[in-house]
Amino acid sequence: MVGTENLRRTGVLALQTLAVAGSYYAAGRLGLLWDLTVEGAVFTPIWPPTGIAVASLLIFGLSVWPGIALGALLVIVHLTSSLEPDVLGNLAGNTAAPICAYLMLRAVGFRTGLSRLRDGMALVFLGALTGMLISSTVGVGMLVMADRLQSHSFWGVWLAWWVGDAMGVLIVTPLLLWLYESQWPPQLSRWPEATALIVVTGAVVPLVTHSSLSVLFLVYPLLIWAALRFQLIGSMLCALATSVVATVAAREEAGPFEGLSRVEVMIKLQAFNGTIALTALLLSAVITEQRNTRRSVEAACHELVEVLEHLTAGDAPRGRPVQSEGEADGGPPQQETGR
Repeated sequence: MVGTENLRRTGVLALQTLAVAGSYYAAGRLGLLWDLTVEGAVFTPIWPPTGIAVASLLIFGLSVWPGIALGALLVIVHLTSSLEPDVLGNLAGNTAAPICAYLMLRAVGFRTGLSRLRDGMALVFLGALTGMLISSTVGVGMLVMADRLQSHSFWGVWLAWWVGDAMGVLIVTPLLLWLYESQWPPQLSRWPEATALIVVTGAVVPLVTHSSLSVLFLVYPLLIWAALRFQLIGSMLCALATSVVATVAAREEAGPFEGLSRVEVMIKLQAFNGTIALTALLLSAVITEQRNTRRSVEAACHELVEVLEHLTAGDAPRGRPVQSEGEADGGPPQQETGR
């Protein structure tokens, strides 16, 4: 019986590891569709595999880290056929960064439901900005050591690499955690409003990202609408769609990215994508926390009303005579005496 249980656990772990590896590789191939070249190095403004890696560790635990390593190896093999020392160093950095992000999040009591502001702050500053320092530093450092990148280009490529990895955590990880925590099938009580939000977003986002006017700020009302009405899933999907469309505009050097150098395009795009992701994640976390607090207060008030109703109904049940002190103490009943 024990052996069967161990075999079952091993099989489940193997399937989880393979699923993580396959998802990592598929997301890597998808991310490479929107790559940009800065200082002779190719980078992606949003690197979805980092978000998948962090979410997988938070959901399945540290035991699936070989799946992250295997997925990163498959992506590297797709890009280059030679496994040189710098490539192996890149593999180690891409594996270590999500693991360190996971350990830091667990150390501060991170909850996958993202129902508190502190969870959103932890995911931003520990999971994304701090954890992804490892992959960017190791990856770009290996390129310089292998003479594939000039040392004076280190910081430009490092910044692009770091922000791309961080964006993957900021956008992809919350969506996967929502899918894991949400109840299925989802309620469609507000589908007309959701449809209207999708239509407006589909019309406004391409317009502002391809317009020669500086109107990128018009995206923020959509984020606020999505966060207020649909919390995490609405705001993060809106942020993801906006980031993808903005990346396409940057590759085409259209709209606000027209006439800029490659470095300026990278800085402007990453700054825009970063602020969009931060606004969506933190705003939805604040709204979710406030709603949960209000529900807790309403539940406490309801319980208090029930208690008060029982107290005002009387100490004794109806139809039963009230005992005197002597009867209650077990003594003889008191008799009336006249003068």
